[in-house]
Amino acid sequence: MSRPTVTPSLPKKQWYERINIRGYTQFRINSVLWNDESQAPPYHPADKSIGPFNEFFIRRCRIIFSGDLSDRLYFYIQPDFASSVSGARDGVTNFTQLRDCYGDVYLSENKVNRLRLGLSKVPFGWDNMQSSSNRLPLDRSDPINSAINGERGMGIFYYWTPEYAQDLYKEVLDEGLKGSGNYGVFGIGVYNGQGVSRFDENSNMHFVMRLELPWKNDRGQIMEAGVQAYTGSYSPYVAPIDTSFGEVVPIPDPLNGVLDQRIGGTFVYYPQPFGFTTEWNVGDGPQLTDLDLPQPIIRSRPLNGGYVLLNYKIDTEDWGIVFPYFRWQQYKGGYLWEKNSPDTFLNEFNLGVEWQSSPRWNSRWNTTGRIGRTRDPTPRSSTTITPSFRATCCDFSFR
Repeated sequence: MSRPTVTPSLPKKQWYERINIRGYTQFRINSVLWNDESQAPPYHPADKSIGPFNEFFIRRCRIIFSGDLSDRLYFYIQPDFASSVSGARDGVTNFTQLRDCYGDVYLSENKVNRLRLGLSKVPFGWDNMQSSSNRLPLDRSDPINSAINGERGMGIFYYWTPEYAQDLYKEVLDEGLKGSGNYGVFGIGVYNGQGVSRFDENSNMHFVMRLELPWKNDRGQIMEAGVQAYTGSYSPYVAPIDTSFGEVVPIPDPLNGVLDQRIGGTFVYYPQPFGFTTEWNVGDGPQLTDLDLPQPIIRSRPLNGGYVLLNYKIDTEDWGIVFPYFRWQQYKGGYLWEKNSPDTFLNEFNLGVEWQSSPRWNSRWNTTGRIGRTRDPTPRSSTTITPSFRATCCDFSFR
């Protein structure tokens, strides 16, 4: 009589064997093709690499440490070695800055319920949630990205992600469909509201809520639709400006924080092979006003804006994956995280193509055309506007 076969159990991994290390770097070559030299030099709030003299630039250089320390605890730490620091003299760049540092505490074994504590992305805007290593345009859209400085905040968030949604989020990333990752079907939380790696400047925390529903139809097409909103008080960072009355410093109204609130909608049609994404938000936020008076004021003013992104996924046998794309965006309102929260109106298009020659290497060509005006956030003049311009950029990324 034969004995039953006993399969030896695999040894349990130690905590340090569960740690993953990965990262990516984006290297750019920029060129301003046209701008009105009689006005202020080209300036792009979301991309400091665009300028009159800058060409070679390291946009991002990041290493990510992550892993499951236990069945109920996940950690994620991400420093960036190519950050710019406000106030740095003589054009010095490539500072190290902590971008993420948080822990996920799973409240259930199936990971449906979890708490996230620490410095992490604030769940507002699909475009903000998407990693820069996955995004097609070189930088995030201004209408959505203008909401939260660095897309991140220090706080605590609760995420609910049913198992079907966990599978869909994973499928989108595994298939290379440019997803945003798992930030829950429902998310809610509080955070400091001043932006990434900044002290809170008032005792009023921001509150955020997001509902995002992913689904797959009978043809296998994956889509997402959602709504998100936040509210709080933001303390603008101020600097002297020159007016007809002399050099003055704008005053926030009220002094303990200006009303900052938005609500936005999202729809994503993943590229299988044609893709379509659109987001729009409206609200009230800090904005520089009363420039014709002796004392300029930063007060809450209406804002609105959004974008439309079209893309197409081309899989080739010998040349990898090619992603042509086109994005149009429009925004009217204040840039709360710029000094003095300058008022802005813009229309911008981005036309480009990404070539993923291998899983570890891709390159992008992008041309940007911007029509609009922005009150100059530098102390040179409060009435100088950032002119319309057109620029082209090549971006090389490896991971």
